[in-house]
Amino acid sequence: MVERISAERFAAESGVEDWHADDDHARARFNTGSFAKGVEFVVEIGKLAEEANHHPDVDLRYPNVTVTLSTHDVSGLSQRDIDLATQISVAARNLEIPTE
Repeated sequence: MVERISAERFAAESGVEDWHADDDHARARFNTGSFAKGVEFVVEIGKLAEEANHHPDVDLRYPNVTVTLSTHDVSGLSQRDIDLATQISVAARNLEIPTE
């Protein structure tokens, strides 16, 4: 069973400093600098999401990618969002993509 968590609990976790959370979701905008780099990043996010069986909303635009996480089962945030947010932030750092 998935347990809903507060935005404060989400924000208190290590590894989610790139993310801004409210009661329903967490969001981060990554400055890819180019459309091609954005596509590369979206592919990485897709791989992580499939592995986690947890699928964010991803908005690819020039020159950034915005990712929104929420757990539909609880209509808000859960540990699944913390885990995927952390992994996405690591992927961004590995690709040298800063947040805005």
